[in-house]
Amino acid sequence: MKTNKNRRAGLGLTIMMILTVLILGACSANNTTTATDTRTKVGIVLTEVGLGDRSFNDAAFDGLVQARNEKSIVFDYREPGDNAEAAFEEFAEVKFDLIIGLSDAVQADMEKVAAKYPDQQFLMIDSQSELPNIASISFRAEEGSYLAGVIAAMASTEDHVGFLGGIEIPVLRNFEQGFKQGVLAVKPNATVDVVYAGDFGNADLGEQLAAQMIQEKGADVIYVAAGLTGVGALTEIQKLGKYAIGVDTDQFFLAEKAILTSMLKNVDVSIYNAVNTFVKNNHTFPQKEIVEGLAEKAVGLTALHNITLSDEQQQTFEDLKAKISSGQIKITLDQ
Repeated sequence: MKTNKNRRAGLGLTIMMILTVLILGACSANNTTTATDTRTKVGIVLTEVGLGDRSFNDAAFDGLVQARNEKSIVFDYREPGDNAEAAFEEFAEVKFDLIIGLSDAVQADMEKVAAKYPDQQFLMIDSQSELPNIASISFRAEEGSYLAGVIAAMASTEDHVGFLGGIEIPVLRNFEQGFKQGVLAVKPNATVDVVYAGDFGNADLGEQLAAQMIQEKGADVIYVAAGLTGVGALTEIQKLGKYAIGVDTDQFFLAEKAILTSMLKNVDVSIYNAVNTFVKNNHTFPQKEIVEGLAEKAVGLTALHNITLSDEQQQTFEDLKAKISSGQIKITLDQ
């Protein structure tokens, strides 16, 4: 009898231990959920092109993915099409801690919503706002574009290059003007054609425009800054046996026989840093306006492909880069 009682007691103790483990496990799971729920909540409204542009939107998204993977934030995103205002409104209504908008293409919509929610913090990429609750990150992309112009001039055998942009907005005008001045710094008599597609999301249009710039105008190197429209252009430039310079991310894999380099605007790094700054500073930004360029390594060029610079060309490139970084060379911008 004592043996049976002991067995029953032991069995009861075992069951209690199992139940205790299960309860503690449930509590642990609940604590994990709570921890996730209390992370900083970030919402991002992409441009109308959305993800898959292999450029600006994808880079911004990657910066948030990195922050999320390091468990500093949770985030959600919207591909707004032509209704960015509704996307901003949605994030504001559920009180996301930080709401990000990409480019001045969505600025007007962000400002409408920010004015309605003055206690909500917004972050604008590639533009600036006078509203007190909109911080901004801007890039001196003209500095990286200047270097792209230097390389284009060195690679061109026709002394005839081109710039193919998406929509003619102030940011891309800066790209264009930096590029032009970089080309002319190396070859003062070179021709620089400028074409704007009026669209960031039309690969077929990009192909057509690139073909026209090469076959009708005579450009043999084209700097492409046009999102998905630019992807089509890069494909066509390779098909026609000419050279291209990509933008925002390393686009070498899109046209490996054509790409000389890509002008990196490190949107992913800047957004990642800004989000972490926001988290560490109790959901505030120490600076309302952040402006970064070559000196801060926020812009620059990837490694060179399909071209080998002579010693003299390499020295020229390094000298010009140093002068841009130090401010000795000033790029003229006219909006």
